[in-house]
This record gives sequence, structure tokens and C-alpha cells, in this order.
Amino acid sequence: MSETEKDELIDAQKQIIGILFEVIKRLQTNNDLDEEYFKIITDSTKNAKRIQAILDERKENSKIVGRLLEQLET
Repeated sequence: MSETEKDELIDAQKQIIGILFEVIKRLQTNNDLDEEYFKIITDSTKNAKRIQAILDERKENSKIVGRLLEQLET
């Protein structure tokens, strides 16, 4: 294996690790938001704005995770 091929392999591995790290971070954020969501939902309906913000952020995190995982397929 040539030095160029080794460098390309290392770069690809770094990209995969970076993508997986971001996926894990986003999924963990969604877990934290789930916890907060269920606490708020049980407390009162006066927190409707925060509930919507949580749902929006979870949706965005899910979209980003999907795009990141698509990158791994290529």
C-alpha cells in the first residue's frame, strides 16, 4: 500500500469517526430532550412553547443524523 493510499485511508477513518461522534452527540441530545419533554408534559400545559422547541430540535437532530448516516453509505 502506497503512502498516498495510507493517507487517504487515514483521512477516511477520521471522517467516519467524526460522523459517528456527531451522530452519537445528536442522539444523546434527543435522549436528554425526551427526558425534559416528559417532565414538562406531566407538569402543565403552560410550557407549550418549550415543548414545541423540544420537538423542533429533536426533528432537526433526527434530520442531521439521517444526513450523516447517508454520508457513511457513500
